[in-house]
Amino acid sequence: MFTKESVARVAERHQEWNRLLAKKLEEAPERFERFSTVSDEEIKNIYTPEDIENLDYEKDLGFPGQFPYTRGVQASMYRGRLWTMRQFAGMGGAEESNARFHYLMDHGETGLSTAFDMPTLMGYDSDSPMSLGEVGKCGVAVDTIADMDILFAGIPMEKVTTSMTINPPAAIMLAMYIATAEKKGVSRDKIGGTIQNDMLKEFIAQKTFMLPPEPSMRIITDTVEFCTKEVPRWNTISISGYHIREAGSTAVQELAFTIADGIGYVQACVDRGLNVDDFAPRLSFFFNAHVDFFEEVAKYRAARRMWARIMRDRFGAKNPKSMLLRFHTQTAGCSLTAQQPYNNVVRTAFQALSSVLGGTQSLHTNSLDETLSLPTEHAVMIALRTQQIIGEEIGVTNTIDPLAGSYFVEALTDEMEEKALAYISKIDDMGGILKAIDVGFPQKEIADAAFNYQRQIDECEKTIVGVNKYRMDETIKVDLLTIDPAVEKRQCQRLARVKAERDSAKVEACLNAIETAARGSDNLMPHLIEAVKSYVSLQEICDCWRKVYGRYSDPGMF
Repeated sequence: MFTKESVARVAERHQEWNRLLAKKLEEAPERFERFSTVSDEEIKNIYTPEDIENLDYEKDLGFPGQFPYTRGVQASMYRGRLWTMRQFAGMGGAEESNARFHYLMDHGETGLSTAFDMPTLMGYDSDSPMSLGEVGKCGVAVDTIADMDILFAGIPMEKVTTSMTINPPAAIMLAMYIATAEKKGVSRDKIGGTIQNDMLKEFIAQKTFMLPPEPSMRIITDTVEFCTKEVPRWNTISISGYHIREAGSTAVQELAFTIADGIGYVQACVDRGLNVDDFAPRLSFFFNAHVDFFEEVAKYRAARRMWARIMRDRFGAKNPKSMLLRFHTQTAGCSLTAQQPYNNVVRTAFQALSSVLGGTQSLHTNSLDETLSLPTEHAVMIALRTQQIIGEEIGVTNTIDPLAGSYFVEALTDEMEEKALAYISKIDDMGGILKAIDVGFPQKEIADAAFNYQRQIDECEKTIVGVNKYRMDETIKVDLLTIDPAVEKRQCQRLARVKAERDSAKVEACLNAIETAARGSDNLMPHLIEAVKSYVSLQEICDCWRKVYGRYSDPGMF
């Protein structure tokens, strides 16, 4: 982007400026001995053309919608349409969650996002002893298709895309969604949305696992294969860095381990015999928007460029859509504080802005009370309005990728890519991401980063307003959403009624077919769809899998 002569002139002027700066700092020293990002990457006092002298516009940036997609995956980006605005919804039973869906859609939400309760996430029905006291507490309880029918009552499933945050039983939830749509007369090729379906990050970070890694990968690959043929508008995996970051990783680690997981999934599908250009266009990603504004922008830009090159050069993708890193963003839950909770509105707004300037396709803004409870209607409305104000009032969507060319942003993007690729090279040397997980490599790296960040907080090297600086003695009360214990009773009663009224012989036949497929090589998805249509419950299917594959326990590495 610059000639050698122009960079040399800048370098000379830079030295002159450094001498001037040194004199100024003798009079008024800098606030800190060392400035760094929230991930502890050191930041220079100023960035100049010297820092991006090797940047090649066509090779490294290009134009939006063109390889390597650094500047965005669509040519028109937000001038064509804004990102999909999603607010996490799921509380209590299907009735309560359906009401929240309609509330959000009536106020401008453009896509649904479903959170499930812990029993559902772990593959247990509401009447299981394992579920006692947890039904509906951190999301919606879904035991059978009867719940799914209520959850999406009055929702135009052919028009609204739905994201479902669930992993071990993801294929079962997708089967229920397909079956519910078909009961409404909406064919499976018309529905659109995303199932998280990302078990690798569960083993690395979030730890909601059920089956060992190998059978988990088999079920995920079955889902990809089936949807590629039958549900073409569905994003089959949301390859998730969000939870890696929530566990305490740095931005570089989030980027590296997320892309490494993506490589693992693509390789598994290729090994199955799938053509990369048939399934890769429906892979999507999910990133965290943390508090360090420019670090996050650089992370998203580096991610797009890395994925495009990996898909083209490593996997031989020919279809440009296979090279697109399309991603959803959620603001950082781990950055929210119980102290001075209204500060969370400000944090969330800036985090959301970084994801927009980074080119996200979909966005969830956390509510101010999410560190304390599921969000109230008041809090979730502020969060939704935050997105709408960013999109329609403050002008940042008027031009595409407005931060491109910034010496700082471009240098930080290059640095993040370089460091993330070094991590991926280490993982390749170990034999791939599954082998790396087996020896605890990403887990240990994240744990070390989390420890270092907490140490910096404790020693006030990093500031959290209201926590370790600008503290207040008063307690600020906010209204909290509580789940009525009657939800659990109602859920168990509905499940008992469904089990009493269904065809038990059909249920047994469906479970036998699932077990046979699990022990063999048949794709599981057709059997799952048939089973949920016959009102086989979530736990009945998961128990069948646990019988065939066994249970996974965290090895507890140190």
